[in-house]
Amino acid sequence: MKRILSMLALAAPLLAAAPFGAATVLTYNAVLSGPAESPPNASPGTGSATFVIDDVANTMMLSANFAGLLGNTTAAHIHCCTSVPLSGTAGVATTVPTFVGFPLGVQAGSYNALLDLLAPGTYNPAFISANGGTPASAEAALLYGIGLGQAYFNLHTTEFGGGEIRRFLSPVPEPSALAMLSLGLAGIGLYRRRRAASSVRIA
Repeated sequence: MKRILSMLALAAPLLAAAPFGAATVLTYNAVLSGPAESPPNASPGTGSATFVIDDVANTMMLSANFAGLLGNTTAAHIHCCTSVPLSGTAGVATTVPTFVGFPLGVQAGSYNALLDLLAPGTYNPAFISANGGTPASAEAALLYGIGLGQAYFNLHTTEFGGGEIRRFLSPVPEPSALAMLSLGLAGIGLYRRRRAASSVRIA
């Protein structure tokens, strides 16, 4: 009985971490640079963006900042979906000509927006047409592409029309889930070591 209770106690953190895989709120980030463009460029510009996606509320919270660009901003988009993960180029998936309210004509700035992933205006009409014809199907295609590493955030400028700085969206692990998983694995390892030591003493 004690052994069963011990195993249940050790398994608890793993069970607690299990919902991580089915989380409805997913976070991605992108650290933007010129060398990450295709083709790469030598822009000293830098930037970062965080995307918090709620696939139940069907929203995306976008927070971005940038500085040191050589050209003035003309547009900002999420492009999707490249044929190869983390490589290549793709058409504009989100609002055209740019995100509503994004700072244009500047070399440094910041931006925050909450996007409705079921609103037609969130997408490039061409992206909707190519992916089922509805905002819901466009959302599914975009989230699928993001999950596969086939979507990137791109800042276009007067100096680099195709994009001065960009980066593919990368998932951010949930700290609490990873901590619980690590705790559970450590507990199982400790249990096995104690059991092995006990077997040696009995022998």
